[in-house]
Amino acid sequence: MLKIAYHPIYKHHLPDGHRFPMLKYDLLPKQLVHEGTCAEENFFEPEIPNDKHIVAVHDPEYFYDLLNIKIPPKEARKIGFPLTEDLVERERIIADGTIKGCEFALENGIAMNIAGGTHHAYTNRGEAFCMLNDQAIGARYLQAKGLAKKVLIVDLDVHQGNGTAEIFQNEASVFTFSMHGASNYPFKKEKSDLDIALKKGTRDQEYLSILREILPKLIRETKPDFIFYLCGVDVIDTDKLGTLGMSIQGCKQRDTFVLETCHQLQIPVQCSMGGGYSPDIKTIVDAHANTFRAAQQIYF
Repeated sequence: MLKIAYHPIYKHHLPDGHRFPMLKYDLLPKQLVHEGTCAEENFFEPEIPNDKHIVAVHDPEYFYDLLNIKIPPKEARKIGFPLTEDLVERERIIADGTIKGCEFALENGIAMNIAGGTHHAYTNRGEAFCMLNDQAIGARYLQAKGLAKKVLIVDLDVHQGNGTAEIFQNEASVFTFSMHGASNYPFKKEKSDLDIALKKGTRDQEYLSILREILPKLIRETKPDFIFYLCGVDVIDTDKLGTLGMSIQGCKQRDTFVLETCHQLQIPVQCSMGGGYSPDIKTIVDAHANTFRAAQQIYF
């Protein structure tokens, strides 16, 4: 059975001006159940994880400053919204959704988190709405438990996974791959193990051709025993924060290809949803729902 992390705190309301992006966390699970792609039993509710899993990735001083809302104002501004205890709790619960998702992926081949993909969170700071790097935490969890030796992070959000790249910059056991818009945030990129920066307006055919050539070769060379997939839908042409030109159908083909590849090679995969900022919330929900539809069709 496909297991999906979801908690009511995911849809936590932000101050005016920040609420719209949060709507998808409420609407997406409702849409999946309404259309019959998922049932209530597919969803599990994550909790607050043990701090040790977080400080295995993040600097303890930064983490405890975050918990106590003592991040210096200059650093807090980089995160992008006013910090509150509820928002920090939300971020911790998202991380637990990914941690538990790792366990479910080992059992079932795949697991998903309605939220997550907080790839702009560095070892010792947050930025761009990301405070704790959920997939980095998941990767370290797996390795600490002896459940995975070599991890591949496939980040196909339109924004480079700069925080993830920094966290694993000196670790050969975690390979970071980011395929993103060249002119998108962050404007000063970190160095992933493999970065593919795409020009403005890149459309389906070119995008999919590059991915189909790169990913199987990358898996053969790195030989991962676990894959994290950050499947942001901000690659589509209507996205307010993206610069690429993909269609919703092209984005679905991207997800189908990644998941079929993992399934065929029998490599467990944990998926976090990442970004999606089109003006029409229906577009965002439909694009994200396609990832879950593909997972159900391929695995179950």
